[in-house]
Amino acid sequence: MPATDRRIADIRVHKLRAPWIDPPRWSPSYSRLRELIVVEVETAGGVVGMGYLQILNGGLETIAACIEELVKPHALGRDVTEVEALWEELWRANYWIGRMGITVMAQSALDIALWDATAKLAGLPLFRLWGGSAKRLEAYGSGCWRGLGGDGMVDKAKRYVERGFKAIKMQAGHLYDDRTDIAHVAAMRTALGEGTEICIDVNMGWTADQAIAVGRRFQDHGVYWLEEPVDCEDTAGYFRIADALDLRVVGGETHFTRYDLRPFFAHPKIPILQPDVMRGGFTELRRIAAMAQTSGMRIAPHLFPELMVHLMAAIPNPHWIEYVDWMEDAWVEPILPQAGVYTPPERPGHGLVFKPDFLSEHKLS
Repeated sequence: MPATDRRIADIRVHKLRAPWIDPPRWSPSYSRLRELIVVEVETAGGVVGMGYLQILNGGLETIAACIEELVKPHALGRDVTEVEALWEELWRANYWIGRMGITVMAQSALDIALWDATAKLAGLPLFRLWGGSAKRLEAYGSGCWRGLGGDGMVDKAKRYVERGFKAIKMQAGHLYDDRTDIAHVAAMRTALGEGTEICIDVNMGWTADQAIAVGRRFQDHGVYWLEEPVDCEDTAGYFRIADALDLRVVGGETHFTRYDLRPFFAHPKIPILQPDVMRGGFTELRRIAAMAQTSGMRIAPHLFPELMVHLMAAIPNPHWIEYVDWMEDAWVEPILPQAGVYTPPERPGHGLVFKPDFLSEHKLS
């Protein structure tokens, strides 16, 4: 077949389980291995696009099976550049059992791979395919996990500051009572001084009343944002907290697609949205960014910094990239921040290629 034949000839799904570089200490006893789903889309002309998901709380086998049963049959034989058309077709085809959760994650993996292949066919990096520019994109150092304890969170934050990051994120809630959380934040501010922004992630651990009471104390220490203070469904709680506090209340990583985020667009009290590429793919994140801009909101996406650098370089309202080192051992050429700043790579597609030995060593049968 000629190289210009864009028909999807094969879709391969790989499941990986690997040790962490630096395990996320959501709790002192967290011991789950890294779990990845890798999707390769190959055209009849031999162009290969790759997408991947990092599964944090189970579902590896289920999502892989969903790709095989409910995603792959719709895509085989289609023009690989029909990315947005395929997104809509998959959304509607799986609407009865989907709209959130497994089916959206499954189609997100394919969506990332399709965009990678499309940009490779064009001979362009993704951010240039989307009309972006090679701008400098600031990142914050994430992963000052609550399971490290107060001193451990401070120690990790200091290492980020030494590397040139101007903002860090620590966790609160779940393991600690309110007074302990407040003491941790006070200690972080004392350790970092006034030149570093402190973001706090609660991971949906509080009620709205608790978030308001503790958030008022956090304000005394110049906290930059309070992330996911309440359950993602509790939009009324989000709005009540935002009205009561002077600091920024942010969220969005647990929401699926622009439809799930619609209350935030209708009532733009949340100044920064944090969508996750696993919950809609590149296609949906670009739509979310456009809708957010019309409401004066900025985008600070959840995780996947090596993918998000392309998105952020191509949207008009980027804020910060969330830096974690979770995948740096996996790539032939990692995309890394320098002094807390990312610049998108000029390689075609998203520019990420798995090391062959990483795939072979950690691939499940």
